Amino acid sequence: MKRFSGDISIVLGGAAGQGIQTVEAMLVSVLKAEGYRIFACKEYMSRIRGGSNSTEIRIGRGNPLAYVERIDFLLALDQGVIPHLRERIGKQTIILGEKDKVQHEGAHIIDLPFTKLSAELGNPIFASTIAVGAVLGMLGAERKPFEDYLQAHFARKGEDVVKKNLEAAAKGMDFGSHIAFMEGFEVSLQKDETVQGELLLDGNTALGLGAIAAGCDFASSYPMSPGTGVLTYLASQAQKFGIVIDQAEDEIAAINIAIGAWYAGARALVTTSGGGFALMCEGVSLAGMIETPVVVHIGQRPGPATGLPTRTEQADLNLVLYAGHGEFPRAIFAPGTPAQAFHAMQQAFEAADAYQIPAFVLSDQYMLDSISTLPKEDLECLPVTKHVVETDAAYRRYVVTEDGISPRGIPGFGQGMVGVDSDEHDEEAHITESALVRIAMHEKRLRKLDLMKESALMPEEIEAVKGAKTLVVTWGSNRGILEEALGKIKDESVAGLHFCQVYPLNPKAKKLFSKKKIIVMENNVVGQFADLLERDLDIEVSERILKYDGSPYSVEETVEKIKKAIA
Repeated sequence: MKRFSGDISIVLGGAAGQGIQTVEAMLVSVLKAEGYRIFACKEYMSRIRGGSNSTEIRIGRGNPLAYVERIDFLLALDQGVIPHLRERIGKQTIILGEKDKVQHEGAHIIDLPFTKLSAELGNPIFASTIAVGAVLGMLGAERKPFEDYLQAHFARKGEDVVKKNLEAAAKGMDFGSHIAFMEGFEVSLQKDETVQGELLLDGNTALGLGAIAAGCDFASSYPMSPGTGVLTYLASQAQKFGIVIDQAEDEIAAINIAIGAWYAGARALVTTSGGGFALMCEGVSLAGMIETPVVVHIGQRPGPATGLPTRTEQADLNLVLYAGHGEFPRAIFAPGTPAQAFHAMQQAFEAADAYQIPAFVLSDQYMLDSISTLPKEDLECLPVTKHVVETDAAYRRYVVTEDGISPRGIPGFGQGMVGVDSDEHDEEAHITESALVRIAMHEKRLRKLDLMKESALMPEEIEAVKGAKTLVVTWGSNRGILEEALGKIKDESVAGLHFCQVYPLNPKAKKLFSKKKIIVMENNVVGQFADLLERDLDIEVSERILKYDGSPYSVEETVEKIKKAIA
């Protein structure tokens, strides 16, 4: 008898267009309804049809947080997935697929005749429902959550479609139960009834919800993978929340439109990816000079140029940190979980508005496309404060202040003239080449940075940092990966730090690094965040764990690399 307990990794694999996303959506929804905590992530090629893509769904004890290499069950929709996932297919892997289409020497393959079973229902379109049913049947899942999902999902397509899908579900679950009995599978997974009342979110949705909670009422973009998902989510909610959506003609227009919207009193978001953001840099500099807020979301992918457009990386930190010519303050957030994504987007809007700066939210393909459960109470809405003043007749837009923040007016709100100019300007926004005014204005803008540092988010401690001798530091989407890895290492001398805000860094964070060996883990070639830590916190990084092949760290890989680094 083969027993599965605690943590199961199910991988769906096949070509683009074979319905992998449909199967994933069904499975994660039904498993959540069953009371299982899940984590799902995907990788896919840059093509509409063909190739080989896969999705991993983890059902775990406690709360699975990250990608693992191990595959327990592989639902293979074609032969192409076998060589594609060869390195992850182990002796323990059970492959489900049509034996005449899926072959792998020495592997445990169970014939799952999708074509035959769907033909019995009169249409191959039911193969996805059958496949989901088969997996659920093998896991010993109850039927009602799956039936409820199908009835709700297909209700708009009519009773006949609902009936056929229910029949397909029954066929699949019966087949899966039969397989489990014949093969001697025993699946014992821990349920948590509280999961049923929780949210099931991917990174795109979490960021979109965060923008809505921040009072976003305008979004502009020139679509570019993987950043487009945030735009499409906001577009789906636009009517409900009164959000104006503008798909601009290009990236330069997208950011300039958003800056104009902020100038007029809106709270605007721009969403893009690294290649698109490269075209926005002039707009970033404009926002810095005219001290008009703007919030930009960048979904990172490997470059340079087109690079690997559907893969993941963390190589755009320096691009965002130094974007735009000249010197001016900015804020950069890099969330690692759906809850952090929700809060980071709100914090970016607050920072942009309060300090009159460009604020950035850095994500990546892995984070955006990952799905997990989380309690509703984790999505705490921060107060929305609009930092604008009603102007009087004597209003000066760029009046020099001690903290560097000039009161921001908007046209039509009060009696004053709200001038702006991309040239250097005086307090009333008139062009000037006065050296004294230039110095005063430049220093005024940069004084904001001192305030921003003091209010910057502190890093989140993973395990007990105080007594640790070694500190593993990371940022962005590596949050869950590091937590699971440290949980498996179980060494009290090793702890972790995760930075959700990567610029500016809070000076108080320096004390956490004292008398420790510092290891920085990130997804780029040179260690961009490690360089930033050394520069701004004056600490010495002992070792850099770096990955840049377009794939995320796995838990197993991270455990191995950390153990090697501390040996």
